[in-house]
Amino acid sequence: MKVVGAISIGQYLVKKGVITEEQLLQALKLQRREGIKIEAALIKLGYIDENQIFNALSEVYNSPLISILKVEKDPQVVKLIPKEIMKKYKVVPFSKEGNTIKVAVSNPSNTIIDYVKFLLTGFNLDIYLAKDSEMLQYLNEIENKADRDDKTVEQVEDLIESAVIEMTPEEREAKEEEAIRVDAPIIRLANKIIYDAIKMRASDIHIEPYEKGVTVRYRIDGVLQNILNLPLQIKNALTARFKIMANLDISERRLPQDGRIRVKVANKEVDFRVSSLPIIYGEKIVLRILEKGSLQLDLKKLGFEETSLQFFIDAVEKPYGMILVTGPTGSGKTTTLYSALMRLNKPDVNIMTVEDPVEYSFQGINQVQVKEEIGLTFANALRAFLRQDPDIIMVGEIRDLETATIAVKASLTGHLVLSTLHTNDAPSTITRLIDMGIEPFLISSSVLLVVAQRLARKLCPNCKREERVSKELLLNLGFTESEIETLKVYGPTGCPECNLTGYKGRIALCEVMPITDEIRELILKGATALDIKKVAVKQGMITLRRSGLNKIMQGITSIKEVIRTTFGD
Repeated sequence: MKVVGAISIGQYLVKKGVITEEQLLQALKLQRREGIKIEAALIKLGYIDENQIFNALSEVYNSPLISILKVEKDPQVVKLIPKEIMKKYKVVPFSKEGNTIKVAVSNPSNTIIDYVKFLLTGFNLDIYLAKDSEMLQYLNEIENKADRDDKTVEQVEDLIESAVIEMTPEEREAKEEEAIRVDAPIIRLANKIIYDAIKMRASDIHIEPYEKGVTVRYRIDGVLQNILNLPLQIKNALTARFKIMANLDISERRLPQDGRIRVKVANKEVDFRVSSLPIIYGEKIVLRILEKGSLQLDLKKLGFEETSLQFFIDAVEKPYGMILVTGPTGSGKTTTLYSALMRLNKPDVNIMTVEDPVEYSFQGINQVQVKEEIGLTFANALRAFLRQDPDIIMVGEIRDLETATIAVKASLTGHLVLSTLHTNDAPSTITRLIDMGIEPFLISSSVLLVVAQRLARKLCPNCKREERVSKELLLNLGFTESEIETLKVYGPTGCPECNLTGYKGRIALCEVMPITDEIRELILKGATALDIKKVAVKQGMITLRRSGLNKIMQGITSIKEVIRTTFGD
């Protein structure tokens, strides 16, 4: 883009014969006297009209012309820049195609374009030129609408009743008095960030200070999305507000802190796990949203194939033994375990869990929070459980040999034990236990079943579209020739319903491996994970990749998602 100042745009108009040198000099004098743009000075003196300026700017900056009043605007895209900034700089993002955002400006100077690039970091920009008068009209319209909507924003204060856990109203009031002054607009902003995150089905909120501003991002369906870009001036006040709500020490800015918030939104209680972390430009705040109402605990709806689900239910209903769920962080392991526990949660059984942290609490289940700083580890909690007459035990994660040994022994002495591990697939879980130091004969005797899982984003049903994919790619993915003949593949498009991502919600891809007699023999012989996998597949195990292919065939997810979540499985 060319660098164009007041003199050069005026000289361009002189060169084109639109105005004379004398008219330009008169306009420059008016510009200096009244502090207005050269274009405004020329129009005010009657030497030129807005259409002529509009066309000249388009030619100089090589930007296509649009009418911001007539062009179709995507409401979700318009929200990417705060309305105050849009009005100040006369910029409006109005459409998105792939990773490119179309932006209308009335003054396409390098300074403004660079600022817009910062605000929309991560996107490519297509710049369009719009008339100054039309931009003002449109921005006034949305400001008037925003004023009407302010009543809704103010009602968020009523919808969200902040109640810091283990904190009386008097303690909270005293803490707020100790804090730096937090104005009502900051309180409303913090509440709106929380309210919008819940409304958009986010799992996490990231508030991140940078050199030139504060970015708010939501993790939706496992992927972070930029939601707000806020001015730097509010950084400390916004951070203080969230720390006050979470009962954290606002005077301590050098060390990480953890806390919790409980809020009531539209008669629903929602818990937040809050973490503050000092970074170079301030403190980053992350809130993990723990909304019990959105927790899917129906095994049939998690994503298990019919045969895999039956394998899992058969194992869960055994009186003793060990069931392991594996996968990376954020793959839904805890949800699967909770689903199993809820199926087993009856008055005649004693269920005990040890977790780090306890994310959701359930009636009828005795849950213990790990506190390593006082010696309450997974292993020590497990030892205590065995003196509490348990029927079913859930261990949040097997991290070391000591925990693994106690869990295995508990499963061999009449208890059903459920736990998680970090491995890539079901067969490699066996070799992982051996590597930790568990004897093969103990593994073969105790483990009933292993589940490996990933979470893939579901295509938005409102905007998914059929895609053409080469036969070669489909074969490489694992589809058979006969499947390809009738296969319809869908991909993401993006619409307001799915926040322009093309995806809405997630589904589990599951690999369920029952420990059969043949696999027990392989474990005792020290067979490799690959050998175990071959036998398991022969016996009916659906691999992670195959589970993903099934979801593609059903139109639930895309090829890109399956490749992203299953690698070469």
